[in-house]
Amino acid sequence: MSSFESLGIRAEILRALADLGFETPTPVQEKTIPLLLTGEGDMVALAQTGTGKTAAFGIPLLELIDKDQKLVQALVLAPTRELCVQITKDIEHFAKHLPGIKVVPVYGGANIREQIRGIQRGANVVVATPGRLIDLLERGAVDLGHVRVAVLDEADEMLNMGFQEDLTTILDRTPKEKRTWLFSATMSQDVRRIAKNYMREAQEVSLGGGNKANASINHQYTVVMARDRYIALKRFVDADPDMFAIVFCRTKQDTQELAENLTRDGYNADAIHGDLSQQQRDRVMERYRGKNLQMLIATDVAARGIDVSNVSHVIHFDLPGEVESYTHRSGRTGRAGKSGISLSIIGSRDVFKIRNLERQLKVHFTYTRVPDGAEICERQLLTLIGKIKNVKVDEAGIARFLDAVELDLADLSREDLIKRVVSLEFNRFIKQYKDARDLNVDLARKDHNPRERKEKTEFGRAPDGPVRSMFINLGTADGMDKGKMLGYLCGITGLTGQQFGRILMKDMFSFIDIDANYFDEAIGHFKAANYKGRKIRVDEGDGSGGTGRRDFKADKKKFNKARHT
Repeated sequence: MSSFESLGIRAEILRALADLGFETPTPVQEKTIPLLLTGEGDMVALAQTGTGKTAAFGIPLLELIDKDQKLVQALVLAPTRELCVQITKDIEHFAKHLPGIKVVPVYGGANIREQIRGIQRGANVVVATPGRLIDLLERGAVDLGHVRVAVLDEADEMLNMGFQEDLTTILDRTPKEKRTWLFSATMSQDVRRIAKNYMREAQEVSLGGGNKANASINHQYTVVMARDRYIALKRFVDADPDMFAIVFCRTKQDTQELAENLTRDGYNADAIHGDLSQQQRDRVMERYRGKNLQMLIATDVAARGIDVSNVSHVIHFDLPGEVESYTHRSGRTGRAGKSGISLSIIGSRDVFKIRNLERQLKVHFTYTRVPDGAEICERQLLTLIGKIKNVKVDEAGIARFLDAVELDLADLSREDLIKRVVSLEFNRFIKQYKDARDLNVDLARKDHNPRERKEKTEFGRAPDGPVRSMFINLGTADGMDKGKMLGYLCGITGLTGQQFGRILMKDMFSFIDIDANYFDEAIGHFKAANYKGRKIRVDEGDGSGGTGRRDFKADKKKFNKARHT
């Protein structure tokens, strides 16, 4: 294995890396840094989250900066404010022994005037989210005309979040002769399009990109009834007292509700999502990084840029709608060569989604059962025994109290003392799990076998209770099939496949049955929705309630009305 010295890095940066405790480069650093230091062209690097990408571009970036020129010479674009802050801190650490280099983060939710002043004081490097940088460009507060290198970090996620137009605007304001380095976990068509339009004969470096999963992550799934997912989550946490996890939900509301429920039930958990102010987000992240929280409950967007070491578990309380999102989520654990667990808590109807992930990611998902009460109590007990055996005894500190303690406990035998210590710690668990039922769904049973119920589980089974029908101006002519339509609906609405029933598709439009309790919520999510740049129109359907009997003349009239309004 090579050392940082062998990569051709300047001495001042090597000193900073030594201060940080960096000893050997990660594979992505080892492969990209020499190319970026010695070459003059562009680069596309595909590497998973947590593989050391920031150092891979941050170190060569610093080599290109002329500290005597108080101009913006390097631009780093990232999808979220958390990632902006993290990248800024990392580059500042790498530049510790390079006086005169100034790095300024630019992101929404913070004082824009303070950010403008930071740039005006002579920023050499700007790390920005696309939206806030557009604001500064429109105000004339930042000049990108001297940029020597532009870095697109987490490019796939920026495009998934709808920043393609902003990226085009920003890159058009930079010099054509600059160098462009694109770092991404996945290589979607949109990422390839950016590379083709804005990069010159880019060299491609791949280290597990293209939707391949991190090999150090153990992918697991468990199958329960939908109503039991919360109970199952608590059991997994109780069975692993040392768990340090990020739990993903689909919507901001679900994230907040789950965190509140866990806190109410005595767990150290808090939520991070887009409705929090920057101050609130910083407070939550400070508690999590300090391990005062056992679980961080997050949405996909809010979790971007979270770089916390030793995350043991990523738990998918809701599966994401896209493979790329699963890749980014699971990349929060198993970082820097350490192992981690990515656990999906699903209903039986979602087993086919796990199979799709297996095929696309080319990894095996291990089925695991929800622990029962006996397992939980045993693991908790073994953890307590380990803590007792390994506790550091302050002999001097407790000496003055030992005589009184021994006197009070003199009547207890060794056996009685052990029983009381165990009971003190475990009465709660013993009571809670005394008559705990088995939550696991038996996939071998015919009524829970997703292969034998394919039509029902994927698209055909009506939700329990009343349903309402939704019209949407998307159909097979848009490249949709029922699977893609269901994935699209879940991604837009934040609902799961369990809330959708029959899907009836025509060339130019479709009807979808939705659990009546979720209908208005689902419709509300389509106000600003689009599909491949086309505005989506939705309306209430003909109310057949899943019978499949449709008035197609009325459907066509409804479609034409939606198309022209």
